[in-house]
Amino acid sequence: MERRANEIRQQNTTAIQAVANILKSSLGPSGLDKMIVDNVGDVTISNDGATILRQLDVQHPAAKVLCELSELQDKEVGDGTTSVVIYTAELLKNALELVQAHIHPNSVILGYKKALRWAQRYITEHLTFPVAQLGPDTLLNIARTTLSSKTVSADINYFSNLCVEAVRSVQTAKADAPGQFEYPIKAINILKAHGRSMNESVLVPGICLPMARAAQGMPRVVRPAKIALLDFGLQRMRMRMGIQVEVTDPMQLEAVREQEVAVVRKRLEMIFQTGCNVILCTGGIDDLCLKPFVEANAIGVRRVNKDTLRHIAKATGGQVLLNLSNLEGEETFDAACLGEAEEVSEERVADDDCIFIKGCKTTRACSLLLRGPNDYMLDEMERSLHDALCALKRTLESDEVVVGGGAVDGALNIALEKYATTLSSREQLAISAFARSLLVIPKTLAVNAALDATELVARLRAAHALSQQPDTKTPELKWSGLNLVTGDVINNLAAGVLEPAMTKQKALQFATDAAVAILRVDDHFKLEPEPQQQGGPQ
Repeated sequence: MERRANEIRQQNTTAIQAVANILKSSLGPSGLDKMIVDNVGDVTISNDGATILRQLDVQHPAAKVLCELSELQDKEVGDGTTSVVIYTAELLKNALELVQAHIHPNSVILGYKKALRWAQRYITEHLTFPVAQLGPDTLLNIARTTLSSKTVSADINYFSNLCVEAVRSVQTAKADAPGQFEYPIKAINILKAHGRSMNESVLVPGICLPMARAAQGMPRVVRPAKIALLDFGLQRMRMRMGIQVEVTDPMQLEAVREQEVAVVRKRLEMIFQTGCNVILCTGGIDDLCLKPFVEANAIGVRRVNKDTLRHIAKATGGQVLLNLSNLEGEETFDAACLGEAEEVSEERVADDDCIFIKGCKTTRACSLLLRGPNDYMLDEMERSLHDALCALKRTLESDEVVVGGGAVDGALNIALEKYATTLSSREQLAISAFARSLLVIPKTLAVNAALDATELVARLRAAHALSQQPDTKTPELKWSGLNLVTGDVINNLAAGVLEPAMTKQKALQFATDAAVAILRVDDHFKLEPEPQQQGGPQ
């Protein structure tokens, strides 16, 4: 039974190592990109861990855990999706060595959990500091650190400023916590337009929709705007399937057609009577119904995406209506359902017309307009900026940052090794294995930068060991991290290599939880479908 369990653990670890090895070369500023071609020939070029794993067709059940883990890190934090996979694979690899040395898996699991708790407490007490303590450039440094491994790193200063401005522009006071703010990333709309270079991307105030007015006779600008949000079309009212109407006179048929259009026109009159001057709907707008828009000096936009409509409703204080029926079955329109904005206008962007909604009533919103040569570059730019925006959001909301470049991993490695020597149980071995696993990040960063990983990591550990001596005269060495350009160990705090504390803490937590979950598995069964009888039941 024990032999069978070891074989299963070996298989699970091998599968997870195979997935992690795919991502290892894409970690850090010197990481490489992956090209994924799906079954219909669509190409994705990226070095984002969550994006790569989302595209891969992973069959092994243990390896699927890594894909879900990377998605969870992307959802919770937005950055660190590659790190969490590499941590998990290394933790499992070291745990397997202990199990093969006849250490019971439960002892390893308890040791890992204890090491995680101790590591998170150590990070909070010794390695984090508030944003305000570091000065005004902290947010820019965090954006630079996140973007340094992305496609946009060639114009890193420009895009860092762009991300910081975008996040600050959507700052919203919390209703339930006076004096505190939240930064809704969903209020930042990202649009992509072909042509021009990357550094001609711009930040536009307000919400931008990549669509035009339904008719040229409508006004280009409306101030102030009262917006109706309709989750249905303004097309002529047709009878439902199965309903038949018999007419004996051709004039009656014409009357039916006129009535179909009259129903929609009546709806429009009802909406315009409330002061509405902008209508956004998810369906089409019939050409016969465009005249009332022009007469009312209103803008109509057809086929707006449902998610975008909900986003606009939240920003403008409006309400998305599925229909106009009230409880009595009659059609009415309440002015309270209208959203409000300072201005709605149509402007030319690149080769397309776009609708801009500026000065939203309830929440502030902005749009990032990205320019680039092709779809691959634009998609990767969007993913890169999304990671940077998430990192900035987490930093501003938690107000805690740590030093990057392997500094936290080196400090925790030395601290956990010392902590392990204070224990007199088998958990000591598991905590030492946990500490060794943390060095996989600085090792991988050095290897990807074509540097001597063994020497660099040894110098990193020596610096942190010296900083943690009781009578140390160089406490600033605890900020030591790797400089992958020069191949030196430097003070990364002074160099401005920073990341949100939540990124590191969540990555360690999720990686440990996943490693523990897989380590608990000692057998697996594949259920075959029941064979179907030929010729039906006997």
